[in-house]
Amino acid sequence: MDASARMYLGIDLGTSSVKAVLVDEAGEVRASATSPLEVSHPKPRWSEQDPATWWSATEAAVADVLKGADARRVAAIGLSGQMHGATLLDKSDAILRPAILWNDGRSDIECAELERVPGFRSITGNLAMPGFTAPKLAWVRKHEREVFDRIAKVLLPKDYLRLRLTGEYMTDASDAAGTLWLDVEKRRWSDAMLAATGLDRSHMPQVFEGSQPAGRLRKELAERWGMDTVPVAAGGGDNAAGAVGVGIVRHGQAMLSLGTSGVYFAVSDGFRSSPEQAVHSFCHALPDTWHLMSVMLNAASCLDFTAKLTGQKDVPALLAEAEAKGLRENGSLFLPYLTGERTPHNDAHARGSFTNLGPGTDRADLANATLEGVGLGLLDGLLAVESTGLVADEITVIGGGSRSAYWTQMLADILGKRLVLRSGGEVGPALGAARLARLAIEPGASLDAVCPMPAVTAVREPDAARHAYFLQTRHPLFRRSYEQLKPLYSDAARGDDFRPS
Repeated sequence: MDASARMYLGIDLGTSSVKAVLVDEAGEVRASATSPLEVSHPKPRWSEQDPATWWSATEAAVADVLKGADARRVAAIGLSGQMHGATLLDKSDAILRPAILWNDGRSDIECAELERVPGFRSITGNLAMPGFTAPKLAWVRKHEREVFDRIAKVLLPKDYLRLRLTGEYMTDASDAAGTLWLDVEKRRWSDAMLAATGLDRSHMPQVFEGSQPAGRLRKELAERWGMDTVPVAAGGGDNAAGAVGVGIVRHGQAMLSLGTSGVYFAVSDGFRSSPEQAVHSFCHALPDTWHLMSVMLNAASCLDFTAKLTGQKDVPALLAEAEAKGLRENGSLFLPYLTGERTPHNDAHARGSFTNLGPGTDRADLANATLEGVGLGLLDGLLAVESTGLVADEITVIGGGSRSAYWTQMLADILGKRLVLRSGGEVGPALGAARLARLAIEPGASLDAVCPMPAVTAVREPDAARHAYFLQTRHPLFRRSYEQLKPLYSDAARGDDFRPS
């Protein structure tokens, strides 16, 4: 194949959809497609999906993105996906139970138990949080023993897609770092952490760097899609792949992702960690590179919540209403902890709330409070990462929430940072997966050539006076509100039964 004619297929398994993109040799996205997914919440704090729907959505997205394209030009496939999900397979690769997702909060007791493993934080670089994979398996071992005893393999979501694509059990270091089974500094499985959950290396996929080949497309799929049996890159967790997609690949560069969750991501050229502030310390999807990350579980998803709560037809209409009225000083306050929180609280019991409501509070006020509350939660995470000394002057913004000029300007003011929007930001993880696919078949390629920062489409400069208001007035109130409401979030106070009968 003429190298100039090559294309690369990137597949991103998100929480709400599977996205597929075709990227040409010049790095341009030539086609994209999306297939929706549903999340199940069978009990309070539970969040699950059927992995079979991941595969059907992937087939639909790939078929759509290849329409009208010469599939023989696809030279490699890259994968990205939601992190931390526990996909449990038996010895025949049959799915044993619905996958437990990243935003599931049932395993807080098991987290406390894992924290007692000798050397836990030095090995994992992180706190034990219910969103991570290892506590989920400890929960299954304790509460669904008949399932646990049949487990032959534990795969992360995107690596279940890889199994369907290639027949191989493989993963990458960035995704594996979010399991609590990886020695993050050494970028390999920890026998001690696996043993703490009753597992060993035979249950795990092999770990590769994200830019390495990790399997080849099965012949029957290649024939169906009109492709060759091309290599499939190891890929990356969604945030690491999203960073690759917008050129956040070198020390000191930073990114803010406004998707279902809200993530602040800063690249480091060495392993560092700050687990006491619930900062995530993970491997990047590129060799010899790590990153620090703050995560809030609910970001753009809070807008869907408020739109539904207030009877607004959709999020764009809600945003328009919020912008038309504007954010009132000292107005209603929103805590965005709809399904608990990670950075900086590590509190699976936390819940959302509106406070400071009055007779005149209307839908636009609640919409603005939601936008501001998510922003203040992101400020919590930014400050936690910066306390390690890793400080960025500007931040690239990606994700669906980046489409709103009104919100991104508010976020610049809240964070006190220059926010940069770039083309392709909305398909960042899928684009990053495609870039990793190219690196997998061109190991000598220049990182700057394959992973440039996309063109700037807009810049949001922070207003100093507005930032001072948010930092000195609203943020302390936001923090105090959480601390004062925290006792009400306990299981006993709500009377919820979070354990299966």
